[in-house]
Amino acid sequence: MRLIDTHTHLDFPDFDPDRRELLTAAAAAGVERMVVLGVYEANWQRVWDLVKAEPALHAAFGLHPVYLDQHQPAHLTALGDWLARLHGDPQLCAVGEFGLDYYLAELDRERQQALFEAQLRLAADFDLPALLHVRRSHAAVIATLKRVKLARGGIIHAFAGSYEEAREYLRLGFRLGLGGAATWPQALRLHKVLPRLPLESVVLETDAPDMAPAMFPGVRNSPVHLPEIARALAGIMGVEVEVLAEASTRNACELFGWGG
Repeated sequence: MRLIDTHTHLDFPDFDPDRRELLTAAAAAGVERMVVLGVYEANWQRVWDLVKAEPALHAAFGLHPVYLDQHQPAHLTALGDWLARLHGDPQLCAVGEFGLDYYLAELDRERQQALFEAQLRLAADFDLPALLHVRRSHAAVIATLKRVKLARGGIIHAFAGSYEEAREYLRLGFRLGLGGAATWPQALRLHKVLPRLPLESVVLETDAPDMAPAMFPGVRNSPVHLPEIARALAGIMGVEVEVLAEASTRNACELFGWGG
């Protein structure tokens, strides 16, 4: 079973004690590639250093809305500089993680929106997919994506919306990232949506070290868990796990422009 983890934070200190062993174990479990996402300017170099040391890793750089108060205008300029400098490098795969977070009331929505649109334009300028954080903000994100169109689309990370919202994202050229959150019994609405999704619309992810699946409650999430996550999701979707794995890997390769 060949798998791609389209959303990790393997640069986080959580993995410092055993990162090399974890990557070896993930490869043995069939996880062939992993995407590591930058979330603020100060961790981009750490992400890139990690990725360049590991051929199976790919990088994305962005300004995450949860860190809104840390972001400075100069960081947006720096993001453009990073994307320009690394343009064409096969281990740069996307702009992300960025988006809109309406769950945290203290995050100013106007500032979020301005930063969101600016990064979408960078993704368009550099012809890269966008890896989006969308929390209680589907309507605003969809409306923005209809105005700022991306030729290569992207991924809606940790999708937990309605079928109607899923359909809008698919029309806009986006895939839906599915991971540990969807395996929990409490995700009742999502469990009704998943069987209706076309297989060509989904990619798999862990969000490691966060969003542990129901099979590993309260532990550090890891790309090593992706095969079990895939099995649980396949059961919910009513397909064989090999079918879901093959489709999600193909979708990720098409999105990022990787050879299958």
